[in-house]
Amino acid sequence: MLDYLPAVRTGQQDPNRDRSSRIKDASVPVTSVKSRRGTAADGTIRSTPPSDRRSRRLSRRQTLKKILRYRVIYLMLAPAILTYIVFNYLPMYGVTIAFKDYWLSRGILGSPWIGLYNFKVILGLDKFWQVFRNTIVINALKLAFVFPAPVVLAILMNEVRSRKFKRTVQTVVYLPHFISWVVISGIVLALLSVDNGLVNTILESLGGRKIPFMIRSEFFRPILIITEIWKEAGWGTIIYLAVLCTIPQELYEAAVIDGAGRFGRTLHVTLPALTAIIATMLILTVGNMTIGNFDQVLNLYNPMVYDVGDIIDTYIYRVGLGEGKFGMGTAVGLFQNTINLVLLLAANNLAKRVTGSSLY
Repeated sequence: MLDYLPAVRTGQQDPNRDRSSRIKDASVPVTSVKSRRGTAADGTIRSTPPSDRRSRRLSRRQTLKKILRYRVIYLMLAPAILTYIVFNYLPMYGVTIAFKDYWLSRGILGSPWIGLYNFKVILGLDKFWQVFRNTIVINALKLAFVFPAPVVLAILMNEVRSRKFKRTVQTVVYLPHFISWVVISGIVLALLSVDNGLVNTILESLGGRKIPFMIRSEFFRPILIITEIWKEAGWGTIIYLAVLCTIPQELYEAAVIDGAGRFGRTLHVTLPALTAIIATMLILTVGNMTIGNFDQVLNLYNPMVYDVGDIIDTYIYRVGLGEGKFGMGTAVGLFQNTINLVLLLAANNLAKRVTGSSLY
């Protein structure tokens, strides 16, 4: 009786089935009807498994759900992203001015191309190499004196046990960051004035001579360093104090048991915890070695100290905007940013090899 049942139910093949049709069925790979097919170069049929497409659709849905769940955070992030797009990415098209004889009346598109002429002109100017050297020297001094200041201040504040005193000190050292360089330059000029400045008044009362600090080249760079430390050292401690708050107290207790004093705990517990963030901040600082503090220098310098105080940023400001040489100013800025990119990559690779920490 089983001989009369269909071959599908018995699992047996129908002997009367056409042999050619069986061969044809075996030669064609069976794929899902819903699968996406494509033809390769060799003529074979390739298809994307449905499971991969389903997983991609699922991941998209999960991403959309996360965005909707944290939509408030994304809305808070949106202004920062738009700011970067509008002020950092869209203006990149203006870099083409460095390769053009730019005329304000013709615009960027209408101005003629001149190739690398602007770069040849600026690289042949002695004034350019003077401001380039000033920028490197000033930033090197800031790297040596300004960069360690927030680290040292953060470690000292971390050792304070009185919370009230610690918060008071934090408030005092944070406040200068919110004062503009215009106001600070006015304070500095008033303190160092030759006529009735506090510093020269004290020097004269002690039997000394009045010193014109603001027009003496040997005093200008130290003034930049001191004012930078006073204004930004306190604000720079925020990121280091945040890292110090994550250090487990058990490490300090273990160091005390091993006989380490305060200096020993700082050397063997605190500093190793700060290594990664110090390396990151150092990479970012080195990446800005050819970018000076434009607001600070512009408000403090004068033609008498151009030989030691004129930096690339102020030179671009005077040449590009003051003299109307937009092409040369853009060329200087592009040259400056190219060097910064090279320094950033070099510092990142060096930090990765030495400390194991890097930006990427």
